[in-house]
Amino acid sequence: MGEWHWFSTESMTTKVELELWSVDLAQAQQAKQAVFEVFAEVNERMSAYNEASELSELNRMADKQAVLVSSSLLDVVKKSLALSRLSQGAFDVTFGSVGFLYDYRAGTQPDDQMISSQLPSIDYRTVLVDDKARTIRYSRPGVRVGLGGIAKGYAVDLAIGELKRIGVQNARVSAGGDMRLLGDRRGRPWIVGIRDPRSPKDSKTEHAVALPLVDTAVSTSGDYERYFIDEQGRRIHHILSPKTGRPVGGIQSVTILGNETLDTDGLSTAVFVLGVEKGLALIDSLTGFDAIIIDANRKMHYSQGLAPPP
Repeated sequence: MGEWHWFSTESMTTKVELELWSVDLAQAQQAKQAVFEVFAEVNERMSAYNEASELSELNRMADKQAVLVSSSLLDVVKKSLALSRLSQGAFDVTFGSVGFLYDYRAGTQPDDQMISSQLPSIDYRTVLVDDKARTIRYSRPGVRVGLGGIAKGYAVDLAIGELKRIGVQNARVSAGGDMRLLGDRRGRPWIVGIRDPRSPKDSKTEHAVALPLVDTAVSTSGDYERYFIDEQGRRIHHILSPKTGRPVGGIQSVTILGNETLDTDGLSTAVFVLGVEKGLALIDSLTGFDAIIIDANRKMHYSQGLAPPP
């Protein structure tokens, strides 16, 4: 007889949850250890908040010389650059060049002069990858790569890979707005609720929509995840426009469905920045992806694969 097991931890500045069906406790504990180790390792390599991380070292050195990096960091940067090109810079892996000026815990933001001095450094084309040598360098000073829009998705995918290796067939791994479902919920689909962006922070019941899903990656980017209200009453959130260095307006949340969270994570940010019309056009041009957008007026928009019948 098997049973469901649920575990949680804090990693990558968010809550990580693991839910799985296992025939015995030993397998469940092995799965928990493997999954949480994945998140700890990815955080150690790719955190912009840890000065000792591999990413921080890259940002310190890459405008001076080509930096030898791990295969995992190289893979995530390459995927980030591909998404940057696909979205024509709406997702820009160098957003950290301005993003580091914001402190959401302290409720502080850069002034116009600070942004204008750093804004030219937001340009993914300045990140040069040498696959053969496994190096990365930046072609101009002041560039900072930020992986906050994709690293959690990468970790979720790695965690699902570990669960498969161990033999788990039914599981859910989530980290903040990123989730991936392995199999179904023992003969029934998983029911995934898309949060109402204006529901109370700790609400478990206020969902804008609920979706029955199996073997799916789900990523949501919202203006409610990391934000503060400034002195003018404006919501200052963490999804920045690469063109202005300021928080993007017009949308409250974007949810992307796909096969891997490495893709859905980055695409949710890209669509948020692109806006409703261009964002849906991008998703509809791709195979295997769908989107749900809640705009600033709280109207819901769906990609072609999810659109309700007229």
